[in-house]
Amino acid sequence: MTGTAIRIRRGFVDVGEGQAHYRTAGAGGTPLVLLHQASGSARMMEPLMRHLAQTRRTIAIDLAGNGDSSPAPMAEPTMTDYAGAVLAALDGLGVERFDVYGFHAGASAGLEAAIARPDRVRRLVLDSLSLYDPAERAAMEARYLPRIARHPHGLHLSAVWHYVRDTYLFWPWFAQDAAHRRAVDVPSTPALHDKVVEVLKGFDGFEALYLAAFRHDKAARLPLVRVPTLAVCGPTNSQFAALERVATLVPGCDRLAVPGTYDDANTAETARLLAGWLDEPRA
Repeated sequence: MTGTAIRIRRGFVDVGEGQAHYRTAGAGGTPLVLLHQASGSARMMEPLMRHLAQTRRTIAIDLAGNGDSSPAPMAEPTMTDYAGAVLAALDGLGVERFDVYGFHAGASAGLEAAIARPDRVRRLVLDSLSLYDPAERAAMEARYLPRIARHPHGLHLSAVWHYVRDTYLFWPWFAQDAAHRRAVDVPSTPALHDKVVEVLKGFDGFEALYLAAFRHDKAARLPLVRVPTLAVCGPTNSQFAALERVATLVPGCDRLAVPGTYDDANTAETARLLAGWLDEPRA
């Protein structure tokens, strides 16, 4: 069965006073929970799911306030709050023991889930986790958030389109010069449209996820992980330089450079490498 033949189903599960939206595909093995980056939703995990679901059950969850999930009840949720919502969603789905794959902000949420419930998280994959010092965190918080307001003529719709497009073109997206040009292409127009739609769904929630990610003291939290962990990153990702340090901060952490998920061939190879590590026997 090829990755494109995998059927992805969608659903909602009650979480406190709201609901979490999720996508699921595949069957068997230890379930793999996939957590997406800030600005977007679990839809961004679908290409990876289509490959990984060939041999295991996969569950991709919209983080609180993003995609179709209800927002967190607090004004400024922390990564602990996002992880708690993920754990509550898995409770509702009857999933007790699972692996976690998190990308960017999703890696922070996965990290907190593993710290909180090492009895439930079997293995943890941290993809493209950032490690900013206090000054860098403050600068990102001040400048990275697009802070786009609704406009009576709908101009915010175009602003979101350009913001999402520019995140592929530049790192950081607001530094739009040759020195900050990324070594990846803008996705196809349909793919870009799909991501913009998901960002718009979480229009009132994705900035809170960014803030939680920027404020998350990962360097202090990583040494608290007590489950088998793999740190990965693609060479074209903005956080590739942090890969080695992320891995050294987690006791016994494995590390791996992966091709990334910018096209299907690279996604398939990344999925193969991740599956190999997840399936590796351990004493």
